[in-house]
Amino acid sequence: MSNQKKRNFQIEAFKHRVVVDPKYAEKTWKVLEHAIHEIYNHNASGLSFEELYRNAYNMVLHKFGDKLYSGLVATMTSHLREISKSIEDAQGGLFLEELNRKWNDHNKALQMIRDILMYMDRTYIPSTQKTPVHELGLNLWRDNIVHSPKIQTRLLTTLLDLIQTERNGEVINRGLMRNIIKMLMDLGPSVYQEDFEKPFLEVSAEFYRGESQKFIECCDCGDYLKKAERRLNEEVERVTHYLDTKSEVKITSVVEKEMIANHMLRLVHMDNSGLVNMLLDDKYEDLKRMYNLFRRVPNGLSTIREVMTSHLRETGKQLVTDPEKLKDPVEFVQRLLDEKDKYDGIISSSFINNKTFQNALNSSFEYFINLNQRSPEFISLFVDEKLRKGLKGVSEEDVEVILDKVMMLFRYLQEKDVFEKYYKQHLAKRLLSGKTVSDDAERSLIVKLKTECGYQFTSKLEGMFTDMKTSQDTMQGFYASHPELGGGPTLTVQVLTTGSWPTQPSMPCHLPAEVSALCEKFRSYYLGTHTGRRLSWQTNMGTADIKASFGKGQKHELNVSTYQMCVLMLFNKSDWYSYKEIEQATEIPASDLKRCLQSLACVKGKNVLRKEPMSKDIAEDDSFSVNDKFASKFYKVKIGTVVAQKESEPEKQETRQRVEEDRKPQIEAAIVRIMKSRKTLDHNNIIAEVTKQLQSRFLANPTEIKKRIESLIERDFLERDTTDRKLYRYLA
Repeated sequence: MSNQKKRNFQIEAFKHRVVVDPKYAEKTWKVLEHAIHEIYNHNASGLSFEELYRNAYNMVLHKFGDKLYSGLVATMTSHLREISKSIEDAQGGLFLEELNRKWNDHNKALQMIRDILMYMDRTYIPSTQKTPVHELGLNLWRDNIVHSPKIQTRLLTTLLDLIQTERNGEVINRGLMRNIIKMLMDLGPSVYQEDFEKPFLEVSAEFYRGESQKFIECCDCGDYLKKAERRLNEEVERVTHYLDTKSEVKITSVVEKEMIANHMLRLVHMDNSGLVNMLLDDKYEDLKRMYNLFRRVPNGLSTIREVMTSHLRETGKQLVTDPEKLKDPVEFVQRLLDEKDKYDGIISSSFINNKTFQNALNSSFEYFINLNQRSPEFISLFVDEKLRKGLKGVSEEDVEVILDKVMMLFRYLQEKDVFEKYYKQHLAKRLLSGKTVSDDAERSLIVKLKTECGYQFTSKLEGMFTDMKTSQDTMQGFYASHPELGGGPTLTVQVLTTGSWPTQPSMPCHLPAEVSALCEKFRSYYLGTHTGRRLSWQTNMGTADIKASFGKGQKHELNVSTYQMCVLMLFNKSDWYSYKEIEQATEIPASDLKRCLQSLACVKGKNVLRKEPMSKDIAEDDSFSVNDKFASKFYKVKIGTVVAQKESEPEKQETRQRVEEDRKPQIEAAIVRIMKSRKTLDHNNIIAEVTKQLQSRFLANPTEIKKRIESLIERDFLERDTTDRKLYRYLA
């Protein structure tokens, strides 16, 4: 079957010509014209749509499509002109209602006419490239009604007046508005845009320009922003109710430009209510509103950010340079933390955690914290205060929160090595005095520092904890080998590795005979069990518990420093001592001795000694005796040493000098590392690379880097290029 030849079928034309009645077209059109009149006159119920469809079909079939199409245009135009007069005659509020009613009638009529002329729509119109029936009906409505000279301007004016009425707070017929606007949209985007949207946006811009000027003269910043926000919301709501959705972007941009962009700087700098006042008064809602409105306009957020940064840097600068606020380091750091918490809260709740604002906050804090050279010391003192007593009774979670906040400030420090210096000193005092609140908290902070700065930063700190544990084992061994010491004074020694602990000059001090004998026994025991080691006593870092009896038989246990113990034990031999005699007998350095005597004789409630003459300061001609009237409700009395919480100026200079010395090998090591990998490098690039490598610990001084380069050249690590003096070569 597949091999059989395929047949070609062909439909042939009629053998005889079909003759059509010459008056056929005219008669048929009259029938269709009458039907169109009836449809427009609401009498369509008596029409036979099947018969009408057949008539239209036959007219197209017999090549009378052109007559049918032109007749349709003429008939519809005639009806629309009558409708136009009817709409023009409508007065006041009836104008839009009449227009809407006639539009609905026209649409229904158009639907019926399209059904009758469906065959023409499908065959004649595509072949002649004429406008389809439905589109034709819309175009005729546009040309004869909407663009009618007497309707066009009146329609636009009426619509804009109604919108103005609604803006003034009155209620309008939104349903009717929606229908009329929908009509304009159905007539084509150009009709909606040219006949309504464009003038609507122009009038709106003018309205909001005037309103914004009026508001800004009489409102504060917060109220103005509320009004702007309300107007924006109203326009968005207006679009959803009766405008084209594409108009939303255009009308909101008009409001944004006129009410926000044109007044941005005046709003943020407004007296008594601008951005700075909002920040000072914690006006979170107003700040959030400002953020949400300003983010809509170009450069809006950068304007807020710049003003916030400028204010923050100014207040931060005052905070870190005001001598009054620097008197208490703990309060100083707490103020910094409070300020950071405040701005974190603002950025979180009002600025939706915007990264650029967080970066601005961080850069501002880094800027002003490093304006004060003592910031590293103060942050370490704050940690010291918290870990000594400030965290007692605080839950582990809250301890972690406080430590995390400290670490946040630590990250801002450019001189992290200075912080390390002070932190090591304070940690040593806490560990040696046994005053740390929690070993877990101490270790947690060290882990955080290690994560932030690496193992090298914390290795010595961890060594300090190791020494404390080893010392416990050493003392157990000492007393196990000397059972005869059970009844006398008890000695507890912490053996500190020199490299791990902050180096302090070993101050000579004459210990009481009974204590001195114990110390010698321990020295013999320790050196006997460890070869190749040396011990030097750090008496300035020790403490003692001594039992004392006063005038009325009152007995107390006094917790004192080693120096204070040496002074008090003298009074077992004599009732009175002059300052000079105490100094000679104990050999305690003068500055330490004065602080020691001050705490024993001048602190109310802790004055176990009496001073003659009475005064707050210690003079070299003072004399001292036991205060027989001393009384305390506690059996155990802790007598602290009067110390300057902050370093004195000479101490500060000494610490700074030690830090500078410690930096030299680090700078040299960085230079060698860089040159080893690069082999040849010019001066400026070495400075940049070294600064970058060391910035996690401190901000290297270019002058110091240059000195270190010179030193390395002298020691044959580097050499200068013979032709270019700014070029250095690495010598293997």
